[in-house]
Amino acid sequence: MKRVAILGSTGSIGTQALEVISQHPDEFSVEVLTAHNNADLLIKQAIQFQPNTVIISNKEKYSYVQQALDSHMIKVFAGDQALAQVVEMDTIDIVLGALVGYSGLLPIINALKHGKPVALANKEVLVVAGQLVNKLSHEHNAAILPVDSEHSAIFQCMAGEFEYSNSIEKIYLTASGGPFRGFTKEQLQTVTKQQALKHPNWDMGAKVTIDSASLMNKGLEMIEAKWLFGVDSSNIEVVVHPQSIVHSAVQFTDGSIKAQMGLPDMKLPIQYALTYPRRIQSHFPRFSFWDYPQLTFEKPQPDNFRNLYLAFEAIAKSGNMPCIMNAANEVAVQAFLHDKISFFAMSNLIEKTMEHISFIQTPSLDEYVLTHNESIAYAQSLL
Repeated sequence: MKRVAILGSTGSIGTQALEVISQHPDEFSVEVLTAHNNADLLIKQAIQFQPNTVIISNKEKYSYVQQALDSHMIKVFAGDQALAQVVEMDTIDIVLGALVGYSGLLPIINALKHGKPVALANKEVLVVAGQLVNKLSHEHNAAILPVDSEHSAIFQCMAGEFEYSNSIEKIYLTASGGPFRGFTKEQLQTVTKQQALKHPNWDMGAKVTIDSASLMNKGLEMIEAKWLFGVDSSNIEVVVHPQSIVHSAVQFTDGSIKAQMGLPDMKLPIQYALTYPRRIQSHFPRFSFWDYPQLTFEKPQPDNFRNLYLAFEAIAKSGNMPCIMNAANEVAVQAFLHDKISFFAMSNLIEKTMEHISFIQTPSLDEYVLTHNESIAYAQSLL
């Protein structure tokens, strides 16, 4: 039985992971659950799954969680330091990184340093510090298994190819296009957060949903794919696919293309990452071609969705530039969600921050942390 630590158990990925685990009680047990603010759901999850340890990173909610779980013999800790340290436990077999944004960086780095395989949904970890994270993965023989549906698709397409030296020539990274696909510049000038939060295909957290609307999510995924699969960004092409059935495709050096298809549901990628290299049965809804008589593909609109191209610029420069971009984007998204800036202004804020913060070609972990903090402060000053 595989013992799982879920970092971010109350979010979209975390709750779906617990659904997968509950369907396979003979395959998995829950060792650790963590949340930042959602204490009530964390308590409910802990009572149901009986983990060894629970972390609430918001220290103000520690007493509330501790009292609720005291009679259940579950250890409760609080704070970011506890979140980073809990992954060291010998009783953890795999860490599911489902935190949002930069907050996942230090816990995932610590998990890799302690040789823990990581099922990674928190793409910003590789965006911020991909070179360092990959280095630690190799040094400590700790696998990084993709959970994002697109990267899981690429990973599944690669199965069996390298054995015969059929390497990747090109990755086709699919995007739904979000709620504003086909909008004109004039229409985008006045879109609201309520519109942006209505994703046509996926049910995600607010931050990821806004990133999807601006196509920044696809830029982050492009950078993640570069580090996960060892390809240059010039060999990754973003393709808008409104139906979200083809989750991504890989073209190999023999000219063949493999695509992985299925309904827009995160539970299959989560299950694949947790069970790899095995596959186990599931009862997830099945795809029918008759329900989708047309699958269409388009090019993204560069002038209307600048965030995607800022991501390509950031990884082309590399170093700490993706870290700068990611930090500025976190500020921009929160500002948009609080009605402080417009949809288009998010790109302006990110671009100005990328131009201002000092560039470092080969950052250390401390320099990544410093870059993040400086970028956050500068982006906030621009508001």
